[in-house]
Amino acid sequence: MTHAAIPPSSPSRLHARIPVLGAGLGLLAGLGAGMLQGCDEDSSPAERIAEQCGLDIECEAGGILEGNAHVSGIASIDTFFGAVIDVEAKAGRVEGTIRGELDAIAASVGLSPGASGAEIRAAIEGRISAAVSGGLRVQAEPARCETSVEIVAAAAAECDASVDPGELSFACEGSCEVEAGVQVDCGAEAELHCVVSAPSVECSGTCQGTCELNAGAQCEGTCKGGCEGTCSVQNADGTCNGQCNGTCTGSCELDVAASCDGQCQGSCDYVEPSGECGASAEAHCEAQAGGSVQCEAGCSGNADPPSVSAECEASVEAKASASVECTPPQLAITWEWNAQLEGDVAAQAEFRGWINSLRLHYSAILAARAQADLLLEAGRGLASAAEAAVLDATTELSADVNIKAAFGARCALQELPVAATTMGDAVTRLSASIQAATEVSAAIGG
Repeated sequence: MTHAAIPPSSPSRLHARIPVLGAGLGLLAGLGAGMLQGCDEDSSPAERIAEQCGLDIECEAGGILEGNAHVSGIASIDTFFGAVIDVEAKAGRVEGTIRGELDAIAASVGLSPGASGAEIRAAIEGRISAAVSGGLRVQAEPARCETSVEIVAAAAAECDASVDPGELSFACEGSCEVEAGVQVDCGAEAELHCVVSAPSVECSGTCQGTCELNAGAQCEGTCKGGCEGTCSVQNADGTCNGQCNGTCTGSCELDVAASCDGQCQGSCDYVEPSGECGASAEAHCEAQAGGSVQCEAGCSGNADPPSVSAECEASVEAKASASVECTPPQLAITWEWNAQLEGDVAAQAEFRGWINSLRLHYSAILAARAQADLLLEAGRGLASAAEAAVLDATTELSADVNIKAAFGARCALQELPVAATTMGDAVTRLSASIQAATEVSAAIGG
């Protein structure tokens, strides 16, 4: 997975638009021409318009820094500010998650909380090299990320009055939940997957859990039993308890989903060509590479929000990104002992315990990084959308001579610099956390 970072200068795209957007304040004077008869000539144009129309020209106290997106009373503009608030808040939580996991890993290698990514990397590499020959081998499934359809539908309808939230569907580049026990058409670019769990089942797909091997077979996990070949970790009695470079007899513990030549004790995921999973199964349509599937429920993967007006597009996409929750992926970590630990049962047990802890923390980091990538992209989109969300809206207001909305746009223009600073700070902090996490990935070999 590629983890892009926004250069710290990117938020200036919003700052650069502020002088241009500030010209929108001139709308108040322009709108006031020809509407001032009967007003107090000593008042300012804005005050005279407000007096005639019974409007309050004071902006509502508390803006996006206080979590208030209702700055202007204009749907497309306030959705933009709401997206800034949502992305900034989610970025803060993701940043905190990454830092917390980094601190836990740092503590496991004798470092203090707040240690830099480079310091943690060096300590991890030293811990590994003291016990392992050839480094660690890491297999990781992609983090499972799900977009909240309900949140995105509500945002689309709030911003664009022409959108009916009850009729929305999404193009999902991943896996979409469907009903089991009924005939399902996943479309030309997706296939139906069924997931069944039982004490023991013959699995024609991939197994997650333990595979009880029928005979000697390849094991893509930890071989528990005999190994006809080379075993990376052996028990005191000579049986295998690690990666088997050969054929394994006994059981194979699968840390990541893999094929099972035997009985799967766990969950089995298989393709169902008939188009119907059993009523007791979980069913989902899974898009093939480069394809997508229309979703009306949860989407695990990238979800393209529904079609909305141009000024709402980036805001709704950003809200979609902020709604995503990612589940830590399954990891498989294997290795071979070096000469120093060969036969040292106590030291080997200690190292395995450390690896088990490291696996959990690193898996959580991978999930947080998947969310961070989406949030950084959302930040880019919001920076580019400022003109469409605010300046274009004020231009339309000028044409419509919507005085009340024009005062709201004035408040929005005043809030834009705050939005720029808020997004810039969030992006900078999140990018720094990702860089530290990248150092840990390099040390582990993931």
